[in-house]
Amino acid sequence: MQTIPINTALFLKRVELSDANAIFETINSQRTYLRKWLPFVDYTREIEDSIRFIKAVYKDEEKVYVLNYQNNFVGLIGFRETDNFNKKTEIGYWLSEPFQKKGIVTNAVKALVKHAFTELEINRIEINCAAGNEASSRIPQKLGFLLEGIERDGELLSDGLFVNLERYSLLKSDRVNWL
Repeated sequence: MQTIPINTALFLKRVELSDANAIFETINSQRTYLRKWLPFVDYTREIEDSIRFIKAVYKDEEKVYVLNYQNNFVGLIGFRETDNFNKKTEIGYWLSEPFQKKGIVTNAVKALVKHAFTELEINRIEINCAAGNEASSRIPQKLGFLLEGIERDGELLSDGLFVNLERYSLLKSDRVNWL
């Protein structure tokens, strides 16, 4: 599926090379904000880095989507490290600072979960959040994902320090009220 409509203001569109400029400009204009939790920010130095990222997404056959809110690029969301044999995947996301606290990522995660369970025959979805990134952690908590545990020193951040990761999961058989 190339486009996933969510509501009148928000839809997901499969990332394309034509999105490279918007991705780069957003990262470049919000480096201080984004690099606190996202290690890739320091490796995105020019538009060619965003182009390489998009090409890698297609080469690895991962499904990554542009978050389009009121016809603006506001971030990315998608499936990572999908294991089709074991029917599991991880959802990762990031959102531009001015668009925080509008329910954008929460609604986008809901849409991807429904898509994964119904269209992709996925059984297990994980979300990993850096310990201390409360805004990110609230999303799986709000959606009924189960906190399975902490992966110690699970991610190396831009400042050279490791951060623990909170691992959340949702199974197709879990009964959540919004599915």
